[in-house]
Amino acid sequence: MSDAAAYRPPDLASPALEQAPPARTVRVTRDGVLPDGFFATTNLPTYVKGADGRWTMPREPRMDGVLVRDADGGWWVREGRRVRAGDEVIVGSAEDGREGVLVHATGFAAGDGVHGDFHFMSSQVSREKPIDYRAIARRLVEERRRGGYVLWVTGPALVHSRARDNLVWFIRNGYVQALLAGNAVAVHDIEANIVGTTLGMTSEGEPTAGGHAAHMRAINAVRRAGSIAQAVRDEVITGGIMHACVVEGVPFVLAGSLRDDGPLPDVITDNVAAQDATRQHTIRATMAVMIATALHSIAVGNMLPAYYAADGTLHELPTICVDASEFLVSKLKDRGTHQAVGVVTNAQDFMSILRAAVEQEVAGGA
Repeated sequence: MSDAAAYRPPDLASPALEQAPPARTVRVTRDGVLPDGFFATTNLPTYVKGADGRWTMPREPRMDGVLVRDADGGWWVREGRRVRAGDEVIVGSAEDGREGVLVHATGFAAGDGVHGDFHFMSSQVSREKPIDYRAIARRLVEERRRGGYVLWVTGPALVHSRARDNLVWFIRNGYVQALLAGNAVAVHDIEANIVGTTLGMTSEGEPTAGGHAAHMRAINAVRRAGSIAQAVRDEVITGGIMHACVVEGVPFVLAGSLRDDGPLPDVITDNVAAQDATRQHTIRATMAVMIATALHSIAVGNMLPAYYAADGTLHELPTICVDASEFLVSKLKDRGTHQAVGVVTNAQDFMSILRAAVEQEVAGGA
C-alpha cells in the first residue's frame, strides 16, 4: 500500500529491553475495580514482557484500557469495567520498557523525507490543505480488494446534505463493512424514503406543512413493523442507507442518546451495551471514515487502535475524519486519535468527489 508508511518494529533484543524485568501484575479483588497504579493503555503498538522473557503484543488494543493476563499467559486490553475479581492486571507507568511494557510510538514514522496522507501523526488540519481524494480512493479500493474491514461513522448531516445516495452506492459496492451511527441518521434516512423529507424539509431545503412530525411518522412505521429489517422485508422501507445495509447484509450499530425521538426499535439505548456493540467492530477495523459527527467520531476514535495486524506485520489504520469545521478534526486528534487525517469540507462535496475518485480508480485498474 503505497500511501502507508512501513512499520519498523522495535529492537527487542537491545540490552535495555533484554535486561528489563517482566511486567508486574496485581490480582483484582473486586469486579470492575482496578488495582492502584494500573498501567493505562494507549492506541499505539505495545509490547509486554512475560515471565518467560518474551515480548508479545496484547490482543484487541485500544486507548484507555488495561492489560490483563489470561490463563495461557497471553495479554488482552480490557476496559476497566470488564475486569473481574481474580484477573491479573499490569501495574506501572513507564512506557519505555523498563517496567516490562514498551509503547512503540515511532514505529510508523515516515523516514527519508517521505510524506503522505496516511503517514502516522503527520497530517495537519487546515481548510486550506488540499484533499488527496485519489489517495483515499486507492485505499478504499485496496481494502475492498483484499477483504479489509472499513467502518463508516456518520452523522445526520450526511443525510440532510444530500450525500445519502452516495453512501448507498458505497454500501452496495462493498466499501462499507459496518455502519456506526445514532438514531437520527437512521430516522432521517427512513423519513426520506417513506415521507420524502428530512427533518420535514424537501431535498431543496424547503419546509413542508406538518413537516415537524415527519420523522415521528417514520419512527412509528418502523416500530409498527418491529425492526428496520422487518420494515425492509415488508417493503415499508424501499430504499436508502438502512435499506441498503439490510439488503447487503452490512451490520450497523445505532447508539442512543438523550436527544433521541422514538427511538427506532433497533437503537441500543443502554450506552454501555452500545459501546460493547461498537467495540465488536473497532477490533476488526482496517480503516475508518468518520463524517459530520463530533461525539460519535470521538467515541469511536477512542476505541480504535492506531494500527492493525495483517500478513504477519503491523499496518497503520487510516482514519479519515470529515467535517465542515476544523475544530472537530483537531479535537479528535487532541483526544488521542493521532492517526486521523482531517478533511475540512462538507459531507455532500466529500461523498460526491470521493465516489467519483473511486469510480475512476476502479476504471483505471480494470
